[in-house]
Amino acid sequence: MRKLALTFMALTLLNACKEEKKDTNPELTAAEEVNPHKESQMKEDWIVLFDGTSTDAWHEYGKDKDSFPESWKIEDNALTFYPAEGEKHNIVTDQEFESFELHIEWKISEGGNSGIMWGVQEMEQYNEPYFTGPEIQVLDNLRHPDAKIKGKTHQAGALYDMVEPSEDVTSPVGEWNTFVIRIDHKANQGSVIHNGVLITEFPVHGEAWNTMVKDSKFANWKDFGQFPKGKIALQDHSDKVSYRNIKIKKL
Repeated sequence: MRKLALTFMALTLLNACKEEKKDTNPELTAAEEVNPHKESQMKEDWIVLFDGTSTDAWHEYGKDKDSFPESWKIEDNALTFYPAEGEKHNIVTDQEFESFELHIEWKISEGGNSGIMWGVQEMEQYNEPYFTGPEIQVLDNLRHPDAKIKGKTHQAGALYDMVEPSEDVTSPVGEWNTFVIRIDHKANQGSVIHNGVLITEFPVHGEAWNTMVKDSKFANWKDFGQFPKGKIALQDHSDKVSYRNIKIKKL
């Protein structure tokens, strides 16, 4: 009887071991395992355009890639523009982008104005990036007079002169704001998330885009918004402005 009991216990332990092996079968749990490369792959998706230490990804608009204006300075891990007399000193990326998601933080001075453009072309006949690149507005909504022009289409987060933001979620002057600007030519969708709130949506090409342009100040600008692929620009609008943590992901 004792021998029979010992045999039963041995069989029970053997079955338990088999079940444990079954539960830890790599083929059954692979989908639940954390991909050790996932985090690095996510990081690799983003192209860092400014990390607080280098302006290597940028050059002055209309100049060669080795040219960078002294009016843009690196201070406290931010890229800060100081107004200077004379010609404008807009900066653009060395690389061109088509469909993308751009993450950028900005801080405007009191009464200040600036902007972020995409699809920018450096063409000899133009001395400003806005002749080709649509703009997402950066503005002190409380003090700059542009905030009251044409509804809200000149306020922070607007698709400048075309689509106004749904609400004003701008941080007070002197504090940082975050934009996530998404331009997707495949889906024909553009959007701006401002400080975590989706405030602006718009088409980026086709009949609906052409209608918006026709109803704006850009109606007779033949090259405005006509280039799906182009450079990102940060605007010199003669006001102090700072940008930091700039990165972009191709879609």
